[in-house]
Amino acid sequence: MYNHCRVQTPSLSDYPELVRVWEASVRATHDFLPETYICLLRELLLSQYLDAVMLICCKDAKHRISGFAGVAGGRVEMLFIDPAARGQGLGKRLLHYAINELNAVQLDVNEQNPQALGFYLRQGFEVVGRSETDGMGQPYPLLHLKLIQTKAAQNG
Repeated sequence: MYNHCRVQTPSLSDYPELVRVWEASVRATHDFLPETYICLLRELLLSQYLDAVMLICCKDAKHRISGFAGVAGGRVEMLFIDPAARGQGLGKRLLHYAINELNAVQLDVNEQNPQALGFYLRQGFEVVGRSETDGMGQPYPLLHLKLIQTKAAQNG
């Protein structure tokens, strides 16, 4: 369904919708995070994180954002899909755009998010390292991944 969506750059006016998608996705996939941490991350997303990356998104037929990604320095820093749009190729479409158009070849994924890890491994990434804590020093281990297969980039 989303394999042919037009990847576009969201505007500042899309930020509330990006935050909505982020929060819905996190609540569906990051059940290990406490409510207070989700609230803190939501504020940081809006005040700092979205502006620190090159953002890309896909919108549905009603022009609502269904998923988005953020890339900086050759890394996918964020990739979030609205739970209602999962399993329809949107994550793959955004990831392949990030790889092919924005030269993203690395990313981190929460170790406690096995669905996301499996997705990235299927797209040609492999685990090349691990950190005991997340980017804010909290006890949520991160796996460091790097693109090793060019088939993911070619099948985009």
